[in-house]
Amino acid sequence: MESRLLFSAPAKVEGDALVVLVSEREPKLSGAAAELDRAANGAIAALLQSGEFSGRAYELLPLGKLNGAAAQRVFVLGTGKAALGAHELRRLAGALGRQLKGKNLLRFACCAPEQLDPAAAIEALITGALGGDFDTGRYQRDREDKQLAEIAIVLPEQLKSQEAALAAALTRARAIAAGQDFARVLGNEPANRMTPSEMGRRAQAMAKSAGLECELITAERARELKMGAFLGVAQGSAEPPVMIVLQYKGGGNGKEKLGLVGKGITFDTGGISIKPAADMDKMKFDMAGGAAVLGAMQAIAALQPKLDVIAIVPCAENMPGGRAQKPGDVQIAMSGKSIEVLNTDAEGRLVLADGLHYAQQLGATRLVDVCTLTGAIVVALASVYTGVFSNNEEFFAAFERARAASGEKMWRMPVDEEYFEFIRGTVGDVLNVGGRWGGAVTAAMFLREFVEQTPWVHLDIAGTAWLDDPKPWMSKGPTGVAVATLVHLALQSAGK
Repeated sequence: MESRLLFSAPAKVEGDALVVLVSEREPKLSGAAAELDRAANGAIAALLQSGEFSGRAYELLPLGKLNGAAAQRVFVLGTGKAALGAHELRRLAGALGRQLKGKNLLRFACCAPEQLDPAAAIEALITGALGGDFDTGRYQRDREDKQLAEIAIVLPEQLKSQEAALAAALTRARAIAAGQDFARVLGNEPANRMTPSEMGRRAQAMAKSAGLECELITAERARELKMGAFLGVAQGSAEPPVMIVLQYKGGGNGKEKLGLVGKGITFDTGGISIKPAADMDKMKFDMAGGAAVLGAMQAIAALQPKLDVIAIVPCAENMPGGRAQKPGDVQIAMSGKSIEVLNTDAEGRLVLADGLHYAQQLGATRLVDVCTLTGAIVVALASVYTGVFSNNEEFFAAFERARAASGEKMWRMPVDEEYFEFIRGTVGDVLNVGGRWGGAVTAAMFLREFVEQTPWVHLDIAGTAWLDDPKPWMSKGPTGVAVATLVHLALQSAGK
């Protein structure tokens, strides 16, 4: 999808379709809608007064060709009663693109809302529209391969003086949208095609195109590095594991290196502690954290912040079998700590334990891990918020600024010393599960054991990485969650 900025009065915008936003909470038109209404001699206001349009969220009303407007068709999109922020605007843009595509309108212009900072509005509109355009049915033989062709973002003429800064915001938005799309493509693939080896090959190809350094650590090399936790998960599968290591060398002060670690379990049966059959097909997206990290690295490479970033994605299948690890086994992690495996379905934290440790060995001074880790976080936060955990207030504050800039919804959870007692080992140093209660927290406490004092943020995206049902703004399937926040964190860390 192409994208561009237009500094223009709404009435002067030409093209197939022009969209203005109208709030359900505001009794009077404002911003671009009011400006267009004046040019059209009150046609929009008259429509609102008639009661035909309420302004509820995602409501799209076609007005056809308006006198006084250059566009061939004018649409009014309702924004609902909620205050309009980046999160809401991104969803509105997704719903808008999906509805216009259904009308075979593949090129459109949308007026940025005046309530939002223009740069934030640009990012939300671009990432939202592209997110709504994602097609999960790539293996359907008779699918209609129709995609949006262009979105033009209409900004007030007086912002022309800020064109350079807003063009940079557009570049950032494009890079983030492309990174999210790459992550979703990976997450949408069936597990027989997206094996650990294939995920490594896709990462390698992306790295070559983006200018990143890439290393694929094989099982043999992992044994040399004593990655016992990672290899323990993989030993039940016929598919060999691969640990992806990407490096972006942007410079900066040379003292700080951001480490991004993503869970890459390409299919999770639960191993010997096997999952129920219902919905097990969705376990192809258990590598969504790794996909998010790869998508973020693609965007970071495109935006070139002055910062060194390392990404590690341990990829493996968690399968039952004669060679699979068993409940009660003890694995020795790369750090030297022993892990008592009480439940083989708690495998993500095992591969992350070695990934986090290796990232520190390669020089990471701050760490973020991203993973579909626990069902417990879904019980706590449903599919609305990503769970966030951190061991460092200063780093969490920086992360929260990045999250706010991205508009993604995340909620901080506790990391309290008292929770460690749930996973204190009896045979080994640490248990890989802590019982029924507080499962998302005890999983975070497990990971904390492998970052120790390094500033760290843990994102549990189990509830937000996948949509079980289509929404107005997005089809069912992978969401690309966390990519935008990781990119903003890298940019802010580099002072951009």
